[in-house]
Amino acid sequence: MTNPPGRLDLAQVCRHVRPLDQAAMAAARQRQAELTKPPGSLGRLERLSVQIAGITGQARPRLQQPAVFVMAADHGVTAEGVSAYPMQVTRQMVENFARGGAAINVLARRAGARVVVVDVGVASDLPPDLPIRHRKVAHGTANFARGPAMSAGQAEAAIQVGLDVVADEVANGLDVVCLGEMGIGNTTAASAIVAALCGLPAAAVTGRGTGIDQATWERKVAVIERGLAQHGLRANDPECGLAQHGLHANEPLDVLARVGGFEIAGLVGVTLAAAAARRPVVVDGFIATAAALVASELCPLVRGYLIAAHRSVEIGHAAALERLELEPLLALDLRLGEGTGAALALPIIDAALGVLSEMATFAEAGVAGPEPTLHTPAN
Repeated sequence: MTNPPGRLDLAQVCRHVRPLDQAAMAAARQRQAELTKPPGSLGRLERLSVQIAGITGQARPRLQQPAVFVMAADHGVTAEGVSAYPMQVTRQMVENFARGGAAINVLARRAGARVVVVDVGVASDLPPDLPIRHRKVAHGTANFARGPAMSAGQAEAAIQVGLDVVADEVANGLDVVCLGEMGIGNTTAASAIVAALCGLPAAAVTGRGTGIDQATWERKVAVIERGLAQHGLRANDPECGLAQHGLHANEPLDVLARVGGFEIAGLVGVTLAAAAARRPVVVDGFIATAAALVASELCPLVRGYLIAAHRSVEIGHAAALERLELEPLLALDLRLGEGTGAALALPIIDAALGVLSEMATFAEAGVAGPEPTLHTPAN
């Protein structure tokens, strides 16, 4: 999807996202009912296959070219002492991704997925010959505790990066998208986004991130609270009852620009582009889910294209999943990010589609189907 130069037209992008294909879903459900098993006996696998049929518009879909999009950027809010690791780790890990030495590289290889690493806003300059996508919007965001993290134009530019990289990969055969990220300080940004969009207090959605101690966690919560208040982003306002009713009074693009990150904005673009291209979006952990939340608030039809890979140990992740009405496939106590949980979910997705496509029906196997339901006459 290509947009004209100038301001990003999100309304135009969202118009490309269509409802799930009901005919394909009905055909998949019908086939599931005819397979040699009791109806519903494969549980989530059956529902997952029907969802992907609706996403792709194919009654018997197969996904063979997955990619993990690892968007990387730095965060000015790390100046507030909210992370256990220094900012330069972002650059170092990007180089590690490019060498194939990170956890996501290992897991993606086993899942048969390629890893697409994108510099959206790493604070230091990376070697131009490093085999990644060089799409830096700026050298990290500003400190959202003292001002907006980015301008509206920068947020839109980062979203455009996500749109562009997915369009390039779709042209090369991409058929399933996994969300990944890297950025020291990005759990702080994700917590602020989720607090603002879910109407929850900072303490209810802020976890330990990279493994911070109690004092650092308290400082992190205070920084998020200060940032939300400074930017007029309401959270848990008893007068408007946001938390009680699951509503929010904050515009998602404004929230993203004021307290978000370039890699989160990039993932918003990845999510929107994937949905517009009818590709399933496998959502990783807390940061990726915060991005998916922004994308779905901008375009509600996106929710049908999302598959939650896992539930992380970050407490804000559960709130974001609940807001999105997503049930994760796995719960492995992960908190790494990078797209690792999404890569781990790919074999489950493949298994669900394999059962739908390859399993014999009762008629094909010559197996007797279930007895017709017996109806006892009423007295």
